Amino acid sequence: MFDGLRFVLFHIGVALMTPFFALLVLALWFMPYGLREDVARLWCCCVLFWLWLTLGIRHRVIGLENLPKTPAVILSNHQSAWETVAFRTIFPQRLSWVIKRSLFRIPFYGWALRALEEIGIDRKANRRALKMVEKQGKAHLAQGRSLVLFPEGVRNPVGELGRFAGGGARLACAADAPVVPVAVDSGRFWPVKGWRKQAGTITVRIGPPVDSRGRHSEEVNQLARNWIAQAIDGVP
Repeated sequence: MFDGLRFVLFHIGVALMTPFFALLVLALWFMPYGLREDVARLWCCCVLFWLWLTLGIRHRVIGLENLPKTPAVILSNHQSAWETVAFRTIFPQRLSWVIKRSLFRIPFYGWALRALEEIGIDRKANRRALKMVEKQGKAHLAQGRSLVLFPEGVRNPVGELGRFAGGGARLACAADAPVVPVAVDSGRFWPVKGWRKQAGTITVRIGPPVDSRGRHSEEVNQLARNWIAQAIDGVP
């Protein structure tokens, strides 16, 4: 009963703070991107603090020293909604995300995503989606933003790693940008199915960048996936 109450409190808090921050992002739509993203980062920090306060979930990051100085394509496994919030607080670079276009329709949250210029794709239109990711992604990289993609496309439970779509690696090769592999174990505490969450410390492992120059996108994609698979197995 107590766990259920804490879960409800967490979601009530997020539901109350999200419209405020979303409207602030929308109010800054025609201001420099950095201002809008700073507001989004603040929202993410508030959500993570509230998550720790209500449910006892915190995180640790290993490998920040591996981040390149230049914009990169960040490829991560996907186990829960947690990483969609936490990454904006973990990575110091300006970030853009490749997301499902349907997310733009969510009141407040989706409107803010559009104002943050996220790249929305229709997964059913595979070839068109790849072209969009490559074209818009290269523009975002040129503006100094790193791109975050979840190449599995869906959330997978702990112990599973899905097939990696090739859009992120293809973008990196087209832009001569490094690929940063990231492994998370958020599903241990925020599982894919069910409402129950467990207190604990999520581990985020950031791997050495994969140089995409002179490599085929399939090789880059496989190297990133191999590192993530090994890192997941190594999480205690």
